[in-house]
Amino acid sequence: MDMTGKIVLLGIICLLVVLFFVFVPVGLWISAVAANVKVGIFNLIGMRLRRVMPAKIVFPLIKATKAGIDVKVNQLEAHYLAGGDVDSVVNALIAAERAGMDISFEKASAIDLAGRNVFDAVKMSVTPKVIETPQISAVAKNGIELLVKARVTVRTDIDRLIGGAGEATVLARIGEGIVTTVGSSASHDGVLENPDEISKLVLEKGLDSGTAFEIISIDIADIDIGRNVGATLQSLQAEADNKIAQARAEERRAMAVALEQEMRAAVVQAEAEIPKAMAQALREGHIGVADYYRLQNVLADTEMKKSIGTGANAYAEKKKDTGIND
Repeated sequence: MDMTGKIVLLGIICLLVVLFFVFVPVGLWISAVAANVKVGIFNLIGMRLRRVMPAKIVFPLIKATKAGIDVKVNQLEAHYLAGGDVDSVVNALIAAERAGMDISFEKASAIDLAGRNVFDAVKMSVTPKVIETPQISAVAKNGIELLVKARVTVRTDIDRLIGGAGEATVLARIGEGIVTTVGSSASHDGVLENPDEISKLVLEKGLDSGTAFEIISIDIADIDIGRNVGATLQSLQAEADNKIAQARAEERRAMAVALEQEMRAAVVQAEAEIPKAMAQALREGHIGVADYYRLQNVLADTEMKKSIGTGANAYAEKKKDTGIND
């Protein structure tokens, strides 16, 4: 073999060696062997072929082995292929084992695949979490509004974590319980004097049923007095009653005006019949011409006296307004 062939052969061998070390995670295999973790080199090659990142399996496996957690490579790999977070599951198992909690790998992986952070759930189960409610508006029976804030101490219930309701449901139930408790109080003074009664009554309702949490305590953090809702409602009711009364009065006034117009029309119609009756009486001889003129004089005299009386009244009113004396 000439020199050129030897160089080509040497290049091919170097290329194969480089490809071997790139494809086969020899460094991970050495780390596993040094940690006394049984992972074969062919298992690592198989992970590459199955599109599994070996580091995502080997390092959590080393961590679990050092912590005394019995997990298998196939379990971790299956959880990874299912889309789970292998490292979070292993951390949760280690934390649970240190806290004396009995959680299997299957349960932890199921919680992780359900979309929950299993490591945070275990931590919250060991160290309860305090949730603060927003300001809740509640009205006592005497119409005074109270603005209440509460701090709820909860811890995770691992057994109900899958399928259980979250923090939003707990907060909604707490708000409902506070509104119900304050609303059943006769006066806001009693609530202000004994705010712990709210906590007791709300805790007795079992608001954590069906949720992923266990309520340990409910503490009233702050109570402020808000609006006088009862007085506001009474004012609005009075205003509405006033508008209704005005509408009814306007309706009666309109009916009176219409009735007056009808009566005037009847009077005008009756007055229009008088000349006809007078003419009929003259034709039939029931009254004479002299009688007719006397009647006309009486009417004229009446109209004159009426005009004089109206003018005198107007002059008296004017004197009264201006203060003029005769």
